[in-house]
Amino acid sequence: MQRPDTHSKIIGYLLWIFGFLGAHRFYYGKPVTGTIWFFTLGLLFIGWIIDLFLIPAMDREADLRFTSGRIDYNVAWILLTFLGIFGAHRMYQGKWITGILYLLTGGLFLVGVLYDLWTLNNQVSIENARNG
Repeated sequence: MQRPDTHSKIIGYLLWIFGFLGAHRFYYGKPVTGTIWFFTLGLLFIGWIIDLFLIPAMDREADLRFTSGRIDYNVAWILLTFLGIFGAHRMYQGKWITGILYLLTGGLFLVGVLYDLWTLNNQVSIENARNG
């Protein structure tokens, strides 16, 4: 039986464009290396270039690690990326109280957005497992 496709290679490659800041690594559930890429500009751009070839493997690994369901990872990540300080990704997951709190506090003064960069895949996976 084939696992559902939870993450998109297209979004992975689009985030790779900004990958020297670790965006694609956070998306694929690799927050430690995402943070390292953020502070080292993709390990001085060398790791960033190598990642161009590693994205298909990161995509397969994410598909195996995370649970699919009614909450779409791609939508959640797009909302976090562009509207994270407004809590849109939290409201999309049905977390209305924290979503409104993010809206009123600028993503809990960006600390909450940083937390969600580290944990969004697990948050979605838990909600999908709970609802599936």
